[in-house]
Amino acid sequence: MLAASSSIWFQTIVSVLIVSAIAFIGIVILIVREGLLQRVVPILVSFAVGALLGDALFHILPELAEDGGITIGISWVMALAILGFFVLEKFIHMHHRLEAPAHGHIHPVALTNLIGDGLHNFIDGAIIAGAYLASAPLGIATTAAVVLHEIPQEMGDLGVLVHAGLTPRRALIFNFATALTAVAGAVITLLLEDTVGGVVRPMLALSAGAFIYIAGSDLIPELHKATDLRVSILQFLGIAAGFGVMAALLALE
Repeated sequence: MLAASSSIWFQTIVSVLIVSAIAFIGIVILIVREGLLQRVVPILVSFAVGALLGDALFHILPELAEDGGITIGISWVMALAILGFFVLEKFIHMHHRLEAPAHGHIHPVALTNLIGDGLHNFIDGAIIAGAYLASAPLGIATTAAVVLHEIPQEMGDLGVLVHAGLTPRRALIFNFATALTAVAGAVITLLLEDTVGGVVRPMLALSAGAFIYIAGSDLIPELHKATDLRVSILQFLGIAAGFGVMAALLALE
């Protein structure tokens, strides 16, 4: 068993706090013109696709291969991660089918969204902690990938909360509160490594499965909704740039 050092604790907590602060990116949709936002978000989503897949393919899977190999057990963890995210998102999407709430009332979907987002962020925190337990460069790469996919997600979450009847200010506050569950996920993962050990490889496998699922199931289908050649080229370049950044981060290792 390899206990987490103080530097790992510090790096992990700083990283999850940065990720949590992304919740305030929702402010952008309140001050930026809708036309500009519609042009920028697809580029961010494209970049996030490359970053998530790049982290899984260039960092996490090679780390697993070098440290014990990609065994059937690791493959099962990745498969269960994909199934788990599928069930979680099915639950959330089933409760997102709503009409605009009556005046002065908050739709129950707001609570559903916050619970689902809180669990998602908790897992993000655990993933980041597991990456730092493996190595600092992997932790940095994983944090970057999480940040990139959190930006469009948090903007979407704010839209759901406002549509459900919350004021923009309350929506931002609640969104940030759920984002802080990432800290809890990170702390619990580090404590488990300190007390029982053996969490690094399962957490890395969970990370790989989660990133592949998010990129393939959530983000790429959104990109396919645009068929304009110019937009498609920009999307391709965004994905390639995401891969490029993750490949460049290999220099840290």
